[in-house]
Amino acid sequence: MTTSQEVRADVNDARGRVADLLAIREQVRRGPSERATEAQKAKGKLTARERIDLLLDEDSFREVEPLRRHRAVGFGLEAKRPYTDGVITGWGTVHGRTVFVYAHDFRIFGGALGEAHATKIHKIMDMAISAGAPLISLNDGAGARIQEGVSALAGYGGIFQRNTKASGVIPQISVMLGPCAGGAAYSPALTDFVFMVRETSQMFITGPDVVQAVTGEKITQNGLGGADVHSEVSGVSHFAYDDEQTCLEEVRYLLSLLPQNNRENPPAVESHDPADRRGDVLLDLVPADGSRGYDMRKVIEEIVDEGEFLEIHERWATNIICALSRLDGQVVGIIANQPMSLAGVLDIEASEKAARFVQMCDAFNIPLVTLLDVPGFLPGVSQEHGGIIRHGAKLLYAYCNATVPRISIILRKAYGGAYIVMDSQSIGADLTYAWPTNEIAVMGAEGAANVIFRRQIAEADDPEAMRTRMVKEYKSELMHPYYAAERGLVDDVIDPADTRAVLISSLAMLRTKHADLPSRKHGNPPQ
Repeated sequence: MTTSQEVRADVNDARGRVADLLAIREQVRRGPSERATEAQKAKGKLTARERIDLLLDEDSFREVEPLRRHRAVGFGLEAKRPYTDGVITGWGTVHGRTVFVYAHDFRIFGGALGEAHATKIHKIMDMAISAGAPLISLNDGAGARIQEGVSALAGYGGIFQRNTKASGVIPQISVMLGPCAGGAAYSPALTDFVFMVRETSQMFITGPDVVQAVTGEKITQNGLGGADVHSEVSGVSHFAYDDEQTCLEEVRYLLSLLPQNNRENPPAVESHDPADRRGDVLLDLVPADGSRGYDMRKVIEEIVDEGEFLEIHERWATNIICALSRLDGQVVGIIANQPMSLAGVLDIEASEKAARFVQMCDAFNIPLVTLLDVPGFLPGVSQEHGGIIRHGAKLLYAYCNATVPRISIILRKAYGGAYIVMDSQSIGADLTYAWPTNEIAVMGAEGAANVIFRRQIAEADDPEAMRTRMVKEYKSELMHPYYAAERGLVDDVIDPADTRAVLISSLAMLRTKHADLPSRKHGNPPQ
């Protein structure tokens, strides 16, 4: 193939130079070779440019540095200098709003990162931060380019530094569409959201071969770091899909719920769902008996616009729900206990999941709605030894630090420290409402009666009858639905059917809320 330098040497007029440029651009667009493209397709994967076309609005992509080539020598690199150096960078629009994107091209050096490759990513990250627009990475790379040695490792350091600088400033989304191993995996871990595709994407620090050599454990790549592992077990991935097209469409949907940066509010849309729509079905959906389970997702569906919401970490820490949705066209973040999973208790993973979600919403000006039905923290030696105290404190810290509008609704149980942690009025919730089925207390009536009336029960002729009477007495004195409201710890007890209308009117009032935090470099949250 004739090189671009040779072609230019034979051209003496502007039209010839333009023709030369167009030929080079076509070569860049096609990629290294048909054989490399066929190999990519054989793995069930799209090319980098096909992925960008699916992600962005039609004809909106503007590429940056498509003609970049590496300058490395040794190990045969000087004879192989393809355009783009294995990463496509640029900007475009999603739903008409600017986003920045970089996509590894696995057909070139296996998408491995070298010095020029890294410099292109650094540049587009800096542009995203300066422009105040989201950054999406389409990851499909084999890690650091070994032939370039430490220069490649330094390139990763520059990415990590920029991920951290951009954190809480612009939304960062990592889309895993192929392998991501070693130190490269830390960049997605630093971003706000991670998407993965089953069978084709994997993330791990040390691969299966190293694991087997060191520990003797035999495991496949997907078994070690596949999409299902990271979306169900580790919590590294927020979303997992069966194909790239669905995955990228969901990225577009997520972007429709996020602001461009931390100085803007999320995009509002016109809602065709009446703000005053009653939810009478809630009266039957949530049992008054606190020992009976129900699906909190159905409660959320009944409250939000058109019943639509995007659940984050749907398959990890399922005892708590974190979701983005809209109320009267305005984006809200919803945190809700899930009675269908572990009775909705808080444990280590649920605390971490909710804490990160609260922090993300606060960073990007998304109001918080918390739906409580929590019997407490999960007891057990493994939880205590695993650090439930410090992990639970992460959620407490996140709520206390949040300055966005915060509204809590107590549906049923709200016991002990878990009640306090789940955005109670005492830690700064702007408004707290309760349903008539609420039970706010230090602990359940049975446990409380056993502690308070232990002696009377033990000395009674009929201990069980005495226990039953004491439980009833405790409930009537301290756990009736209006106890907290009488003491100003709940702003109002509302008809469950009015929940949507109450939330919408309250959020409208809080839309201009302004809160100042103490002057400080940064806090020191529990780890």
